[in-house]
Amino acid sequence: MLTIRSATPDDVEQIAHVHVDSWRTTYPGIVPGEYLAALSIPDRVTAWREGIASGIAVHVAQLNGEIVGFISGGPIREPIGIYDGELYAVYLLQQAQGQGIGRALLQGLAGWLLGQGLKSMAVWVLEQNPAKNFYMRTGAERLVSKNIEIGGAILSEAAYGWPDLRSLVKDS
Repeated sequence: MLTIRSATPDDVEQIAHVHVDSWRTTYPGIVPGEYLAALSIPDRVTAWREGIASGIAVHVAQLNGEIVGFISGGPIREPIGIYDGELYAVYLLQQAQGQGIGRALLQGLAGWLLGQGLKSMAVWVLEQNPAKNFYMRTGAERLVSKNIEIGGAILSEAAYGWPDLRSLVKDS
């Protein structure tokens, strides 16, 4: 049984595990291997504990009681056109992908952002990340791109956006 709910401080270790594991299964051949190998669950625990305490939205997906994914978001951090909300991160364990869990998390975040008075949402995604197809299937439009540095490599990152969050929650 799938449950989507707000994260609590008790969830940070499982969130950190999902974060590190999903990076290691999603980004080989995209992000330098040394960077992926150095990812630390304790470092991610600290970061997610701070994130939850700061008041950003963090929702988890539990499948049969186990956290298999999470999403976070809030006000946009880097202005992009009309967009006022941002999906900061969404990650699922590899075995949880392709089951509608990502869409359920996305709808939950969109509803939360609407409740905060935000009307639209953008997300930054590495150009080589196949997840960009998920965003396009859910109605996001490609907006702009930029180069970023991860682990000493210069990578291209694109912003995708949903101009009207109501389009994401209408089917939920």
